[in-house]
Amino acid sequence: MEDEKLKDFFDRKTKQYNQVSFIKDDPISIPHSFTQKQDIEIAGFFSALFAWGNRTSIINSSKKLIGLMQNAPHEFVTGFKEADLIPLMHFAHRTFNPTDLFYTLKFLKNHYQTHDSLETAFSRGMNRDDETTENVLNAFHNYFFSIDKDFPPRTRKHIAAPFKKSSCKRLNMFLRWMVRNDDTGVDFGLWKEISPSQLVCPIDVHVSRVAKRFGLIKRNQTDWMAALELTKNLKRLDPHDPVKYDFALFGLGVIEKF
Repeated sequence: MEDEKLKDFFDRKTKQYNQVSFIKDDPISIPHSFTQKQDIEIAGFFSALFAWGNRTSIINSSKKLIGLMQNAPHEFVTGFKEADLIPLMHFAHRTFNPTDLFYTLKFLKNHYQTHDSLETAFSRGMNRDDETTENVLNAFHNYFFSIDKDFPPRTRKHIAAPFKKSSCKRLNMFLRWMVRNDDTGVDFGLWKEISPSQLVCPIDVHVSRVAKRFGLIKRNQTDWMAALELTKNLKRLDPHDPVKYDFALFGLGVIEKF
């Protein structure tokens, strides 16, 4: 399909799904339960970490965890004591277990003690002339595991990074939520240090299938190189905000089973 026709089709599909009505059935509904920036960041971060598998399961697990945090994620993260973790000892979402949760809470508590926003945990690795967030994600991974030299090795698998060849789908989705703002009411646009043009499109098997049908990727593996290839081709349609087409790709792949 020619770029002009593809752009027209993808713009229409993006407009169809990038609507407030999209929120209630998506994990982004969890951070949308809050108004305070830090609550949105923490709720969004956990919802993104849990975002593999069935969307209903992701939402239910996220709601359960937020409830265990007394529906005040920032207050809980910054003030929890050891006794406060007891109700969380049996929490799990798929392979994300209490060990992973407790280390993640420790990281968040450590970060928010000296930073007002989770944005600095990511933007610390960014260079203004970076074309993508590859450095951002690699630096975040290293920072995440720098707070305790005795971090649990099993938790590494839950924090993706390009240097590990991962597609980084969940973290790319979280960055989309935090960075993009097009006034539709879906993405938050809370963070300003990272540009929408630097974002990398989240990719999984559903998005990959659709992207291949439209000639947007040729790579067989669903990995970081595939995410870069997809984003590069989406920039032909919109160089300033290529990741808005995540809505079209997701809608076509997951909802329409295209």
